[in-house]
Amino acid sequence: MSKLIEMLKLHEGVRSKVYICSAGYETLGVGRNVSESGLGLSDDEIDYLLANDIARVKEELSDSYFWFNAMNDARKDALIDICFNLGLTKLRGFINAITAMSREQFDIAADEFLDSRWAEQVGNRAIRVTEMIRTGEYQDV
Repeated sequence: MSKLIEMLKLHEGVRSKVYICSAGYETLGVGRNVSESGLGLSDDEIDYLLANDIARVKEELSDSYFWFNAMNDARKDALIDICFNLGLTKLRGFINAITAMSREQFDIAADEFLDSRWAEQVGNRAIRVTEMIRTGEYQDV
């Protein structure tokens, strides 16, 4: 199997980002056709990618904010959700919300997140995650 993998990588190439192959299809990885007419990704592959992305975001937050790991799971997951959506760079722009979270002023943090263009753009998502920040409890999904 390792010889086959080596050969396919040589012939197909290895791409970490979507590209258009010579046949005109959106392709990813080692010749994986991810266009509408292609294989796309299986549920297991999607779950695998999501688990890796969550782990990466969790590590970024833990490395960036000393107080992150001291919060309960619902509040950590709310901040992970926001960071997953915005990215760490844009999350850092919420200075008042982040400062309030570091001081365990969760009502203020929730209000700061809600008073933003982001909250207007994502609607119910913002309401759900800010309620998790405010109460420290999971909301129905």
